[in-house]
Amino acid sequence: MFKISLLLLVGVLNLSVALIVLSRNARKALNIIFAIFGVAVALWTLGIAAFLYTDNANVALEWARLYYIAPLIIVATSVPFADVFPSGGRVKPLKLYLSLAGFIALTALITTTDFLFDGITYHSWGKEVILNKVPYALYSLYLAAAFLATLIPLYWRAKKERGMYRAQASVFFVGYLSSCILGVFFNLILPGFGNYQLIWIGPSASTIYVVTTAYGIVRHKLFDVRLLAARAVGYILSIVALGVVYGVGAFGIATAFLGVDQTSINERIVYAVLAVLIALTFSRTKRFFDRVTNKLFYQDVYDSQAFLDQLNEVLVANTELNSLLSDASRVIGENIKAEFCLFGIRETEFRTQRMVGTGKREFAPKDIAYVRKVTPHFDGHVIVADDLEDEHRELRKVLLKNDIAVIARLAPENAQHKEGLGYLVLGPKRSGNPYNSQDIKIIGIIAQELFIATQNVLHYEEIEHFNITLQRKIEEATRKLRRTNDKLRQLDQTKDDFISMASHQLRTPLTSVKGYVSMVLEGDAGKISPMQRKLLNQSYISAQRMVYLISDLLNVSRLRTGKFVIEPVPCNLARVIKDEIEQLQETAKGRNLELTYNKPEHFPTLMLDETKIRQVIMNFIDNAIYYTPSGGHIRVSLVDKPETVEFTVADDGIGVSKHEQHHLFTKFFRAQNAQRARPDGTGLGLFMAKKVVVAQGGAIIFKSQEGKGSTFGFTFAKKPLLPSGAPPEPPSVE
Repeated sequence: MFKISLLLLVGVLNLSVALIVLSRNARKALNIIFAIFGVAVALWTLGIAAFLYTDNANVALEWARLYYIAPLIIVATSVPFADVFPSGGRVKPLKLYLSLAGFIALTALITTTDFLFDGITYHSWGKEVILNKVPYALYSLYLAAAFLATLIPLYWRAKKERGMYRAQASVFFVGYLSSCILGVFFNLILPGFGNYQLIWIGPSASTIYVVTTAYGIVRHKLFDVRLLAARAVGYILSIVALGVVYGVGAFGIATAFLGVDQTSINERIVYAVLAVLIALTFSRTKRFFDRVTNKLFYQDVYDSQAFLDQLNEVLVANTELNSLLSDASRVIGENIKAEFCLFGIRETEFRTQRMVGTGKREFAPKDIAYVRKVTPHFDGHVIVADDLEDEHRELRKVLLKNDIAVIARLAPENAQHKEGLGYLVLGPKRSGNPYNSQDIKIIGIIAQELFIATQNVLHYEEIEHFNITLQRKIEEATRKLRRTNDKLRQLDQTKDDFISMASHQLRTPLTSVKGYVSMVLEGDAGKISPMQRKLLNQSYISAQRMVYLISDLLNVSRLRTGKFVIEPVPCNLARVIKDEIEQLQETAKGRNLELTYNKPEHFPTLMLDETKIRQVIMNFIDNAIYYTPSGGHIRVSLVDKPETVEFTVADDGIGVSKHEQHHLFTKFFRAQNAQRARPDGTGLGLFMAKKVVVAQGGAIIFKSQEGKGSTFGFTFAKKPLLPSGAPPEPPSVE
């Protein structure tokens, strides 16, 4: 019974390991192949146990067929398994086809004919299968060849792989080799030579494979099923402990107190009480073994959600980069249980390279430069040193030399070939265990959160730095602007002084010229011909225009110094307009223009500065004459309204473009089409016209459309004349 019990236990263990691996990822080829392999080993073991147990020859023969077919399933799965274990890959088609072909052929022969054995014979020590020598030799050679086809790739994998994969391949190779040697010897060679008594040892030796697989799960995260393995072991230990304790207890109590002659009712009562005790103590017993298995399997266990919550609190609470990275590295190190956790933030225009975290580490500049050069070309952001393939041998060497187990780029999720803000660097775990898939997944999540948080803090720092820099630049620009303004004021003062001096110097000779021309026109120098009168009139008008220009220049200077004064007197605006039109009529006719004025018969007397308002009127009409093409019309009108008087000069000349109209009444501005029509203009006429009108309480009238003409004018509210003898108070204009 010992042999059968041992085989049953080994079979259950093999089946459990297969199901655990399959439940971890039922769609991964590596897990599926291994699960089939484990089930086949379990069938082989349980088939031999059943063969040894049964006394029926026919039933024993059928069990014999099963345990001879099971090794075919084992090699049919182990051959492709060696191609994909441990790091994945493709199964070589030729090996797969040969393995399946041999499996199908031998299985068909064993199940349908007496190809492998003729029957069963009994001995004093038990029973054995009568084997056909030649077919059995072919069967044995096929299995031996398949075992070699599995062991050789596993051996080379154990040699060529690096890091965690190398450890996994080595562990599995040792377990598989040990089980193969014992199985071939006790279940192929000895039966071939007539020794059938030890066939139970080969399947029992598969416990070596189970133990090595369990070790690989615990130490090297083989198939990454540590959670299921820990819980399974916890349950098994709980059940075994309870079975032993309460089974022995029940047997002892029944023997000591009830005796063999007591009624079955009393036995049932005791068993019922013991069952209740088992139910009451099971949860505590299970928790105890859970703690034990957690210490064994989960030295590095942590709650992922609690970990992320702690990190989020840190990210929200900090707005200073060093504080943020220091607190984040502490939280990561405490949960991941790494020997050190560091953040390396690259240099930018506003900051130098910095290294912040737990545990002081110094990295060679050339190593840092190499990592920064290579890592942006990886598809993923998280790089595990032990998982790097041969093509990245140099990077793995650099990382391991600096005792770095994991490095994660702080970069956008979709960043390709971009370095990002920096790196999260983790040392090995303090327990010596490797980083598992949960760790890598969590590190990937926190790397993205840290990228966003770090980017926000860096932007905040850059804004602060920019504000300081901007303030300095503003202060420097302000100082330069003050110096420039002082120079401009000096230049402006010099300009005004020159204009004032030049205007006074020009005014005296112009007054003489104008006076003498007036005397000649009035006949003081004798009779003049019509042609002479015409020429002299033009000279007089030009002299008058020069007088107005000089007045404009002087008024501009007076405006700056605050000496521009309005001197209102009773003024007949209708007569002033008529006088100016009479002077300009000849000029209008000379340019083939029709200048019309409808003088009102009765018009109120207004308090205006007659000299300055005359200059405004002359400027509006003169502009209309010069900016209206030949054959055009100029209409001057003066309207007496109930509350106001309105003067306008309308023409059908060149007009002013819409985008220039808002500049029109500024100092020295002239529209582009006006510059082409009259290059000698100064841009002061309209500027001074507005100043004069507004200073006397009036408002400017202006409408224009380019190519269709303009309307200029002003409007004044009617004001009562001052009482007799009360002189007006002249306003000054700033």
